[in-house]
Amino acid sequence: MTSDPVGTQRMRRPGPIARIVGALDDPVLRALVTATTVARIGRGVFLSITVLYFIRVVGLNGAQAAIVLAAASGSSIVASFLGGWLADRWSARRLSFTFETAAGLLLVAYAFVDTFAAAIVLAVSSGFLDALAQSSRSAVIARGFTGENRVHARAVLRTVTNLSIAAGSGIAAVALAIGTPVAYRVVIVLAGVVCALGAIPLLRLPSSVDADARVAETIRTETGSVNTAATAAAERELRRDWRARSPWRDPRYLLLTLFSAMFGMQFGVAEVGVPLWITHATTAPDATVSVLLISNTVLVVLFQVRLSRNTHDLRVAGRVSLIAGVLMAGACLVYAAAAGLPVAAAVSVLLLALVAHTFAEILSQAGGWGLSFELADPVRAGAYQGVFGMTFSIASLVAPLLVNATAIALGFAGWAILAAVFLGSAVGIAVIAFRAAREQQREEVQVRDEEGPRDEERSRATRG
Repeated sequence: MTSDPVGTQRMRRPGPIARIVGALDDPVLRALVTATTVARIGRGVFLSITVLYFIRVVGLNGAQAAIVLAAASGSSIVASFLGGWLADRWSARRLSFTFETAAGLLLVAYAFVDTFAAAIVLAVSSGFLDALAQSSRSAVIARGFTGENRVHARAVLRTVTNLSIAAGSGIAAVALAIGTPVAYRVVIVLAGVVCALGAIPLLRLPSSVDADARVAETIRTETGSVNTAATAAAERELRRDWRARSPWRDPRYLLLTLFSAMFGMQFGVAEVGVPLWITHATTAPDATVSVLLISNTVLVVLFQVRLSRNTHDLRVAGRVSLIAGVLMAGACLVYAAAAGLPVAAAVSVLLLALVAHTFAEILSQAGGWGLSFELADPVRAGAYQGVFGMTFSIASLVAPLLVNATAIALGFAGWAILAAVFLGSAVGIAVIAFRAAREQQREEVQVRDEEGPRDEERSRATRG
C-alpha cells in the first residue's frame, strides 16, 4: 500500500487554535485579534478581583458593591448605541482606539478609589467608555468583512475573548493569594495598563473599516461647491435618506433585537442563577461553580468557530436559533432537576445542563451575529450594531432581577418560566429569519425575471 499524505491532510480538521491562527492572514482580523487578546487579558484580571477589592479593600458592603456593578452595566445601555452612531460619522478605528485607551486608563483609577460615591462615578465612566469601544468595534467588523466572514470574525474574536479572560483570571489569582491591599492595587493598575496597550493594534486597521464620507463632504465631492440651490436640495435629500435608514425606523430589526435581548438573559442564568441555585438548592459543593465555568469556557473555545459556519444565511441562522431555544429550555429544566439529589447525582445533572446551556449559548450567538449583520442597512452599519448591542446591555441589567424572581424564588416553577421565555424568544427570532429569507428569495427571483429579457435583448442586438 502507498501512503496518501494529501488525503490524510484533507481529512484532518484543524483544531480551534489552528483555525484562529489561520484566520490571521486577514489584516483586519489580525489587528482585532491582537487588540482583543491583550485588552481582554487585562479585563479578565480586573473582573476576577473587582468584587473582593470593593469589599475587602475599599470597605463597601455587598449591597453597595452590587449597586456599583449595576451602575456600570446601566451606563453601557446608552453607550452601546452612541458608539455605533458615532462610528457612522467619524473614523471607527480611531474611535475604537480612543475609547479603548480611555477605558483602560480609567481602570487604573480604581486603585485609588476610597469611597462608595467615587466607586460609582468611576464604574459608570469606565462602563460607558468600554461599551463605546465595543460598539464602534462592531461597526469595524460590519464594514471590514462581508457575508460569512463577518460571523467568522465574531466567532474568532469570541473564542479569543474567552481564552484571554481565562488567562487574566489566572493572573488575578496571584493578587487573591497574597490578599493585601497593595497586591490588589498593583494588579488593578497593571490590568488597566494592559487594557490601554491593547488598543494600539487598532491603529493598524485600514481606512476601509471607516464609514463613508459624511453627507456634506459627499456633496462637495460630487458638485465641487456647496453654495448652489441644487447642491442644497441634494444635501437635504441625502439627509432625509440618512434619517430614513435609522434602525429606529426598522420594526423588523427592533423586534429582532428585542427577542435577542430576551434570549441574551441566558448569560444572567449562568452568572447569577446557576451559582445561587447550586449554593441554595442543591447538595453540590460550591466548587462546582468553578467546574461549570471552566467547562463552559472550554466548550466555547472548541466549538464557537465551527458551529458559526454558514450562519450568514438567513435560513441557517433561523434554524440554529431555534435549536438554541430548545437546548436552553431543556437546560433550565435540567438545572431545576438537580435540587434535592445526592451530591454525585446533583453534580452530574448540573454538568449535563451546563453542556446544553453552553451549546445553546454558542448557537444563539452565531445565529444572532448572522441576522444582526444581514438584516442591517449597510449604510448605517454602526447605528444598527449599536442598537443590537444596546439590547444586550439591557438584558444584562434585567437578567439578575428576573432570575432571582423566578428560578431562585419559585424553584422548579420559576425555571419552567425561564424555559418558556427562552423558547418563545428563539421562536420569535426564527420566524423573523425565515420570513426575511422568503422575502430575499422573492427579490432574487424578481431580479432574475427582470434580467432575463434584458440579457436576451442584448444577445439579439449583438447578433444583429
